Amino acid sequence: MSDVVRWAAFSCVLVPVVLVGYGTSLAGAAGTALGLAAVTGACQVLLRRSERGAARLRTEEPAPHHAPRGEEPGPHHVPRGRVGAGAHRGGRHAGGNTPVD
Repeated sequence: MSDVVRWAAFSCVLVPVVLVGYGTSLAGAAGTALGLAAVTGACQVLLRRSERGAARLRTEEPAPHHAPRGEEPGPHHVPRGRVGAGAHRGGRHAGGNTPVD
């Protein structure tokens, strides 16, 4: 169990105890504990899945993200922005240094 999950489990116990100490009903504190436990469990599953995916990516050979120098990009290449005149569109002030009322 990772440190993150240990702290989350600790909070699942501590938060209801504090709530009861401040006058919340036992049913409300129990509901809060169940909710925190459900969120902790979901986060643990997602964290484990993410760690496995990262480990899998580290073992695979990385694919090139772009065409090598000197070669034209493939048909899937989409230009990211405008170049040349008219590249700056819109914005807060569309025209020169005119005052805005």
